[in-house]
Amino acid sequence: MKLLFKLQSLKLLWFLKPPNRTFHGHPRLLSSDVYSQYESIRQGKEEIPKYFNFASDVLDKWSEIEKAGKRPSNPAFWWINGKGEEVKWSFEELGLLSRKVANVLTKECGLQKGDRLILILPRIPEWWLVKVACIRAGIVLIPGTSQLSAKDILYRLQTSKATCIITTDKLAPAVDSVASQCQLLKTKLMVSKGSREGWLNLTELYQKQSADHSCVKTRIHDPMMIFFTSGTTGSPKMTQHSQGSLGFRPLLSERYWLDLAPSNTIWNTADTGWILTSIASFFDPWVFGSCIFIHNLPQTESAVILNTLCRFPIDALVGAPTLFRMLVQNDLSKYKFLNLKYCMSGGEPLNPEVMEQWKSQTGVDIHEVYGQTETGIICSVFKGMKIKPGSMGKAVPLYDVQIVDKNANILPPGQQGEIAVRSKPIRPLGFFSEYLDNPKKTAESERGDFYVTGDRGTMDEDGYFQFIGRDDDIIISSGYRIGPFEVESALIEHPAVVETAVVSSPDPLRGEVVKAFVVLSPSFSSTDLKSLTRDLQDHVKKTTAPYKYPRKVEFVKELPKTITGKIKRNELRDKEWGRI
Repeated sequence: MKLLFKLQSLKLLWFLKPPNRTFHGHPRLLSSDVYSQYESIRQGKEEIPKYFNFASDVLDKWSEIEKAGKRPSNPAFWWINGKGEEVKWSFEELGLLSRKVANVLTKECGLQKGDRLILILPRIPEWWLVKVACIRAGIVLIPGTSQLSAKDILYRLQTSKATCIITTDKLAPAVDSVASQCQLLKTKLMVSKGSREGWLNLTELYQKQSADHSCVKTRIHDPMMIFFTSGTTGSPKMTQHSQGSLGFRPLLSERYWLDLAPSNTIWNTADTGWILTSIASFFDPWVFGSCIFIHNLPQTESAVILNTLCRFPIDALVGAPTLFRMLVQNDLSKYKFLNLKYCMSGGEPLNPEVMEQWKSQTGVDIHEVYGQTETGIICSVFKGMKIKPGSMGKAVPLYDVQIVDKNANILPPGQQGEIAVRSKPIRPLGFFSEYLDNPKKTAESERGDFYVTGDRGTMDEDGYFQFIGRDDDIIISSGYRIGPFEVESALIEHPAVVETAVVSSPDPLRGEVVKAFVVLSPSFSSTDLKSLTRDLQDHVKKTTAPYKYPRKVEFVKELPKTITGKIKRNELRDKEWGRI
């Protein structure tokens, strides 16, 4: 097979007039010969390319297309901070600057292909530059949210064996407080206008570097990124993705959930630490040659979001259901969006009434998407597809999605079971490689011929999926996945807490929030409970990432347990949700 993903294919994908045909009821947007090759790969009839690098095989090709005058004049990257500062890069400028950063990482820091780098930055342009630079150099990138505590950072540094960390001057003290416990950490880079002892200044270094850098040759299954994802027990797991699962995957399937053009501008409001930003604010839009719009958003405020949509030519908006629940509380008739045509919501189910309110006031539909860190997008309500309120759409073409029982038997339409994706005999390209250093968890993620998501749902006669709830104890609040163990571990450190159990609790804005059931130490039995609640919440915020703190706290004499002493979180959760 020739290099399918090279310039010729990109031109066929986006610039030749597509035939007027359909696939699964959706427009066929590929020329016939390229489409048949893509289908052969998707179905496992033809092998995927051996080598692939997103920087050289996609971004640099768009730079060539751009220089040839065959791409609209809109930027590839557009950033604002709401205070008058603005950054716009073409694909050519993105390439030039990212090569400079790649030289910093390889020449100044001595990083080599396969080395691991932790990146903890807010929504600032350097996050995108570092990410492209890592891909160019073959460095494995590990993103983290800026809300991580020193304890979280220590765990990630020690577990990942990262040799380099990049963050802001705000988080640098937290890194320094734990760096002595991380023997493999060799280099600390800071994005800042100032300086700090023991740190290199990335901004100053890359501006002085040469833009002459040769992209390394990477195999399609070489590791590209590692995401720390929360579990129901134990600490977060390292979920590893490859050049193929993140970079090549959208060439096969993402026309069906995103469907952008080079003239389009997309704004995704997710945190840089989550996979959705990598998907919706990096790989997938740039496969289409689209413009990625970013607002620094130190705080998510309705007025800022709505005014930005009115001032900038944003075609597509991606956000967690919390965003839309927050926005519909405003009088939307006061706002005239400049160009908004397409909205997507993911991370948790969106209430049908919110979808109806948004549609009635803006005229724009909200299309739900469903996926996981391990798989990327699994289901989606595609453009032009009938929207069924409460449904997260149909399976994306890359995946065979089914509802299965505990023995991995496929269940008929309408019957509740576990949402699963076929992973055998051929593992889909979009899948994570493994849970690093955790073969047991990797094996447990499969049942029979399927990868099981841990989510329960149903599928109707038309192939639409509906989310029922987590099959485990993961809490999804405002799009953040929170493992109860992490919160419980933080709470138990407080002298007032003898025992605790953390579950999800319904919330009209966030969908669900963290609730802690706490058994108090006798020495705190006469303490003012309101004051103690605030103290426990503050303690969790300081001990772990602030978004994990329990917004609800209930003090109890004892926790329900099994005969073997395990806490019955499901019983507490069912009580919270009114199921018992």
